[in-house]
Amino acid sequence: MATTSRATHTRRGSRAAGERRRRRSPGQLVIQVIGELLITLGLLLVLYVVWELWWTNIDANNKQEQAVGNLFSEFDGPVAPAPDAAASVPDYGDPVVLPAIEEEGRTFAVVYIPRFGDTYSRPVTSGVGTAVLDSLGLGHYPSTAMPGEIGNFAVAGHRQTHGQVLDAIHTLVPGDEIYVQTKDGYYTYVYRNNQIVLPDRVDVIAPVPTQPAAIPTERFLTLTSCNPRFGAEERIIAYAVMDDWQPLSAGPPAEIAAQVAQNAEGAK
Repeated sequence: MATTSRATHTRRGSRAAGERRRRRSPGQLVIQVIGELLITLGLLLVLYVVWELWWTNIDANNKQEQAVGNLFSEFDGPVAPAPDAAASVPDYGDPVVLPAIEEEGRTFAVVYIPRFGDTYSRPVTSGVGTAVLDSLGLGHYPSTAMPGEIGNFAVAGHRQTHGQVLDAIHTLVPGDEIYVQTKDGYYTYVYRNNQIVLPDRVDVIAPVPTQPAAIPTERFLTLTSCNPRFGAEERIIAYAVMDDWQPLSAGPPAEIAAQVAQNAEGAK
């Protein structure tokens, strides 16, 4: 009996000791809760980064392809260069210019930048709000000129998210050609230089870039995006000037003909 009593007492003592070990102080509980919260927040942060840098690009690219396809369904012109395009360059006179578009969210042009890749083509949509820039590629500053118009045709685009439409803006080299296509034709701009400015420098989209008091006599194209690539403390601005234009009926410039044909095929 004595042996049994001692064994029972030993088991009870062990359970009591275990309960004391399992029972944590308020400080330990607080540390545990904080640790679990930090792990949860870390996982949420990782998921957000994946969404921001991966999923937004996939989603925006799909929407931009659809916008280009819808726009091409309205275009009526050949998708191959004219047979004698390389032999001579006709003078088509002053470029036809689209009327100003006041309706935000309307896609009206496609931009091709061969420096960014043979398949690069992005829609241009009126407005520079998040509804446009986060889904529809390049946004047109509504107060600026239209493609081919004397003045400054200025557009904005994201650099690292939502399609990365201007991710490679820093790779442009003077002399690079930038093509803009509308229902009226193709406008060829030649890149000149870039500039890093603070976000409050609105004069970069003036009719004569950086010279708000000047009266324009040339046709400019200005691309604006965030700088550095993974930040937004500054803006990188790329400037180009129009070199020539040709109507839609003349077919596309040879350098972008393959991508124009692909866009047209995607609209069917």
